[in-house]
Amino acid sequence: MERVVGSGLATVEAEADGTFVLRVDGSLQSQVDLADPTHLGFEYVRRIGDIVDALVPRRQPISVVHIGGAGLTLPRYVAATRPRSRQIVLEPDEDLTDFVREVLPLPKRAGIKVRPATGRAGLKDIYDDSTDLIIVDAFVRETVPENLVTREFTAECARVLRPAGILVHNLIDGSAGLGFVRRVATTVRIGLGDGVALAERKVLRGKAFGNVILAASRHPVPDLTTVGGRAHPPYDVLPLTELAGKAEPLTDAESFVSPAAPSGTFRK
Repeated sequence: MERVVGSGLATVEAEADGTFVLRVDGSLQSQVDLADPTHLGFEYVRRIGDIVDALVPRRQPISVVHIGGAGLTLPRYVAATRPRSRQIVLEPDEDLTDFVREVLPLPKRAGIKVRPATGRAGLKDIYDDSTDLIIVDAFVRETVPENLVTREFTAECARVLRPAGILVHNLIDGSAGLGFVRRVATTVRIGLGDGVALAERKVLRGKAFGNVILAASRHPVPDLTTVGGRAHPPYDVLPLTELAGKAEPLTDAESFVSPAAPSGTFRK
């Protein structure tokens, strides 16, 4: 199944394990298990799922804002594990959302509302002190939009989050020194609070390109060390203070581009 959407050619293909994979212009976007929404296939998505599970017990509703929608894998996970949760998804590509809803239907009464808005624009309509979790998982041509990792954006997230709320970023890096991820770590620490980074050790050491999950909050972020050690593959949990080092924060006034992934990294 395929359709031309705002961001390119979207395709959904069935996998041998019964899941479905969404790609846009060949780049992997989401893996969805319609039969079992609690099955999170992508490693980085499972790590975000670990944060959700550590934040509140299962069956306890939470309020989540997702910046970036694609196949709506994480919203489905939250709806299945924490019924009656209030979820808002900010996804500017309305054609992509329509395609996903058609070929990968959402469960009835899932409580997932998708708004055709960018993260910055859509967040302005969210009430102060109303959200338990903000998940930023948005990409443009396999790079992170620069206006979603700045001090100004973090301040807007801080406005929306409840006192114990958590901001989660899915970033990609693998450059020597992890300069981009370190600067984002500094940015969220200054704008919101301390936290942790979740990634495979080889990525944190700059020896491989991959996903780095940052989680920051005004309150202590739950300890995920044991969970990370038991994961497959295991991941390290690094304090943001250690990751950030002396890196400078990012601001709207600065023009920058997140590191480009090596060709084929997200096209398996």
